[in-house]
Amino acid sequence: MRRGLAAAALAMLFGLSLVGCSTLDSINPFASKGPKMAELLPIKTTVEAHIVWREKVGKSDVYAFTPAIVGRSVYAAGNDGNLIRVDDGKLVWKINAGQALSGGVGANAEMVVVGSPKGELLAFASADGKLLWKAKTTSEILSPPVLGDGFVVARSGDNRLAAYDAVDGKRKWIYQRPTPALSLRVTTAPVIDQQYVFAGFPGGKLIAINSANGAAVWDGTVALPKGATELDRVADITSPPVIAGRLICAVAFQGRVACFELGNGNLAWARDMSSAVGLAIDARYLYVSDDKGAVHALDLASGASIWKQDKLLNRRVTAPQALRGLVAVADIQGVVHFLNRDDGSFVARVTTDGSPVVAPLQALSGNLLVQTSNGGVFAIEAN
Repeated sequence: MRRGLAAAALAMLFGLSLVGCSTLDSINPFASKGPKMAELLPIKTTVEAHIVWREKVGKSDVYAFTPAIVGRSVYAAGNDGNLIRVDDGKLVWKINAGQALSGGVGANAEMVVVGSPKGELLAFASADGKLLWKAKTTSEILSPPVLGDGFVVARSGDNRLAAYDAVDGKRKWIYQRPTPALSLRVTTAPVIDQQYVFAGFPGGKLIAINSANGAAVWDGTVALPKGATELDRVADITSPPVIAGRLICAVAFQGRVACFELGNGNLAWARDMSSAVGLAIDARYLYVSDDKGAVHALDLASGASIWKQDKLLNRRVTAPQALRGLVAVADIQGVVHFLNRDDGSFVARVTTDGSPVVAPLQALSGNLLVQTSNGGVFAIEAN
């Protein structure tokens, strides 16, 4: 194993326990032991929520597969190599990549891109799933590739970012930075906004990278490693940053949530909070799922606390997703919880297939898109 994918990485993703490591157990959806999760108490349902359509793509195994959305089309993949396109709940095509897959899906109107445990990047035509090209990265691909204007950015398991030409897959540039002796596996994609690629890294750094040449433009400190041991000093950004207006915000494990000015990286505000799954944003609030399973709403302008929902403790909830005045999270039992945006109260609950939801939830034309570890893909409507 590479140093950066050492014991903490195994506990994070593969479910191998570290002695006395309850903090890592609490964020590991495959852990066999850990703090007792909260029981689900009855709620007063005030919002109607139901499954609009469902499809099956294949189990995720130990990986987190995030589907891609392009207009009304959904592209999803599974560990066994299956890749599907679904339009409005109807299966358009299904192919097999001919090898195991390990990361989620990136897509636009022309192409669909996935990655493999062997570090291969594979591009297929969106229209019919025909293979367009293959490219080789430096190590296994754990996160969804992202597509920009004429290029594809892939993040490999060694925390390197590389851009590839969208036409033929030739590498354009690569970005890397020093990696601590111990770090968590990153299974989420970077974010492209105009001429920048934004990504968080081990050590608590948020980096803005020039999409044309791979040069770092600015870096912001979300968290500083601290503590006596290497495990204590893990302060990694393992979820995508989120953007609203002039701000970009990120959160680090054993660190802080922080917002920066998009253009220059100047810190706007920060507050202590630990999360390995991530955050969401709307015009008013920033939402964070912390490592104990509590969901927080913070004022976007100042970081002040608005509300905290702590009835999902140790249920290993996903990052929040904001939609239609609601906030949604899903848990290790495949249950999707809808919260009132203004006070955090439960307003609806939907059960999927009973398997863990590890991949981030996504908004699909006002609905919620969920992919479970058993390979179920669900569109859920909440009114």
